[in-house]
Amino acid sequence: MKQLYIKQKVFSFGGKFTVKNQQEQDVYFVEGSFMQIPKTFSIMNAARDEVALITKKVFSFLPTFFVEVDGRDVLTIKKEFSFFKARYTIDAAGITVHGNWWDMDFEVLQHGEVVGKVSKEWFTWGDSYKVEIVDEEMEKMMIALVVAIDCVKADQATASSAATH
Repeated sequence: MKQLYIKQKVFSFGGKFTVKNQQEQDVYFVEGSFMQIPKTFSIMNAARDEVALITKKVFSFLPTFFVEVDGRDVLTIKKEFSFFKARYTIDAAGITVHGNWWDMDFEVLQHGEVVGKVSKEWFTWGDSYKVEIVDEEMEKMMIALVVAIDCVKADQATASSAATH
């Protein structure tokens, strides 16, 4: 089982950060667009080839994020209409998420089989998300999913902050 780490609270739409392995080596590079429409995050491998792209849908009533891996659409994260608490759904062929994905503590299953797990790590390079890859073919999708969920959370925090002012 492969383990990768993403440092918490580094996400912003103009941000750049890396995904590290257990030896603290950079494995993926993530770059967010800044003052660009649509807002995007590009995930690149060590050779700086783009392996995944997250895009926020521009004109939609409720926020929607599209995730591509290797040029193929693999999942969509959509905000659902609700009056009390923000609710989101993850749509992906054969992919389900079990657990509390809003607090980054969940398992990812493909056709009922666990392909990866995400949890908070408290004692590595400051607080980090630990991404455990069970099926290495799903590694890029797992990294893209974690970055996309954090994009959604950052977008929600920005919207909540704007609504209170």
